[in-house]
Parts: sequence; C-alpha cells; structure tokens
Amino acid sequence: MRLAIVLHEGFADWECALLMATARAHLGVDIEVVTPDGAPVTSMGGLDVSAHLSADALDPAGFDGLVICGGAIWGTTDAPDLSATIRSFHREKRLIAAICGGVDALAASGILDRSSHTANSADSLASLDGYQGHGLYRDQPQAVSSNRVVTAAGTAPVTFAVEIFRALGLGSAELDHYATLHGREHAAATTAA
Repeated sequence: MRLAIVLHEGFADWECALLMATARAHLGVDIEVVTPDGAPVTSMGGLDVSAHLSADALDPAGFDGLVICGGAIWGTTDAPDLSATIRSFHREKRLIAAICGGVDALAASGILDRSSHTANSADSLASLDGYQGHGLYRDQPQAVSSNRVVTAAGTAPVTFAVEIFRALGLGSAELDHYATLHGREHAAATTAA
C-alpha cells in the first residue's frame, strides 16, 4: 500500500504526523512526501522536509491514496492549485483526504460537491469560489469519510488518521483501541471530591 502526502511551505506539523508515523511504522504503508514543485519545504514548527515527488509527477495508478496537509497557505494567493491531481485520483477511485485548510483544495476541485465532508468551518468553505457542497457539510469535531473522501478540521488529526486507515481497508479492533487511546485526552475531565 502506498500513500502520497502533500506537504507545502508552512504545513501544519501535527496534522499528518500521526498518520504518517502509524502508517509507515505499524501498518507497513509506504509514504511518499509530495510538494507542489518537488522542492524541500519547512513546516510551521521549523521542520525541514525533502520531497520524493512533485505534485505534477503523481500518477494515481501508483498510489492507494492522496492526502493533503493543512496550513496557513490555503487562505492565501500562494496556495497551490492541486485540482487536476485531485480529480485524477478521484477518477481512478483512489482515496482522497485533506485536513484543515487542505480541505479548501478539495472544495476548489469540485469533489466536495458530491460527498459528505467537514472542515475547519462551514464559513471557511462557503467563501470559496465554485464551492457547491453546502448541503453536504457536516458540522462535527471528528473526521468525515464518504465515497473514499476523508476530511477533517485541523483539530482532528486522530480521527483523520483512523478514517483514512478504515477507508483503505485497514480497520481493526486494534485500530479502534488506538483511536480511543489517543482521544482520551479530549474526554471531559472529572475530579474526585
């Protein structure tokens, strides 16, 4: 199994880190780092990452899925146009996933007009030119998976990873336990009297 993970200048370190580490180290999934132009990028936190490929060199036939990381670039004119790549993966029935601002790239490509999805907010997507998926937006804190499209707010990297694994057929009782374990810090705190 092989995933293409799109990172860009100023990508949000935490949004795909758990996904990438778990996929590679525990599930044996090959991870290929992709940048818009194949050049190295630096994360928000200062992590320098070298690319394996550029976005225009991606061939869906060689991958099981495409994952787009979020970051502040998506709200700017510097955001890369990945629409052709996203649509080619969608045509080939490959998994497509995006988190945080990366969901903007899916909205721009038009694929969210036919799949249930979430994002940082409904308002963030509503302001995008061409976005017609308003009725399919789900206002929830967890990732949404629909028709081999996985979306998540930037605050949901755990369920984002889990829904990607499930969509790839890697779901299991162990994965469910993993999600519960990582989600425990978000459970309501209780205090003993």
